[in-house]
Amino acid sequence: MGEISGIAWTDATFNPWWGCTRVSPGCEHCYAETLATDRRKLKVWGVDAERKPMSDAYWREPAKWNRKAEAERVRKRVFCASMADVFETPPERNGQALEVQGKARERLWKLIAETPWLDWLLLTKRPHNVTTLAPWGDRWPENVWLGVTAEDQKRADERISILLTIPAKVRFVSHEPALEDIDLFAFLNTPLRNRSLAALKSPPMPGVDWVITGGESGPGARGFNPSWAKSIINQCRAAGIAPFVKQLGSNVLDFSGRVTHRKGGDLTEWPLDLRVQEFPRNARAALPISTGQGGK
Repeated sequence: MGEISGIAWTDATFNPWWGCTRVSPGCEHCYAETLATDRRKLKVWGVDAERKPMSDAYWREPAKWNRKAEAERVRKRVFCASMADVFETPPERNGQALEVQGKARERLWKLIAETPWLDWLLLTKRPHNVTTLAPWGDRWPENVWLGVTAEDQKRADERISILLTIPAKVRFVSHEPALEDIDLFAFLNTPLRNRSLAALKSPPMPGVDWVITGGESGPGARGFNPSWAKSIINQCRAAGIAPFVKQLGSNVLDFSGRVTHRKGGDLTEWPLDLRVQEFPRNARAALPISTGQGGK
């Protein structure tokens, strides 16, 4: 995991530790678990497994990325964490995992404050733990984006509802691996939704800023229908927010074209109306707004 990432929506990946636990259907074919367990032979998956801490040399890398971004006057996006979930909480009996995670989180919050040219994308399946574990309260740093995975409608309803209570500067949804078509109407600032809430005393809850969608890849990949991506694009267009189609996956359903890329990630093989990879409009421009911990 390093500065150059194969994930289309980020420039780099960074992991404060390795290891996690499955929590929902989207985890069934977890690439991170396969990489750690089958390829690296690490026993870091499950509620009672240890978590692998990262070296000091590894932790120094983002500072280099930050200096390079500042010199080039171009912000960089860092996905944190591709091999873990920053907001995972193992049971009390797993003292090793709790110790590794506790130390790593404190180090991560400090690192985020020290790298104002990096936008840190924290993606979680556990938004219910965010307010307890994140140190920022109602003043989140300008360079932190918070996202939730919503592989199906049940997870979308549960997780996005919590996400929208947290005042991150950019809030996003990853509909990947997409397991079904989802309706985001309740979470987007569409004109129709705003009218329906006009009678309320409090203003409408702000919606999400960005939606990523994509099919599953790898052995046994579950099917992805391109119409699901089209639906996400249409919903985002209606709300005036950015959609990002990452890939069609390894098992494309109901598709008349030909997909040869192993992850369905070659845009030239997609219908023209699916070749959409946009970033949030409220993301910061080249100059950092703040270098402070609280994003003041």
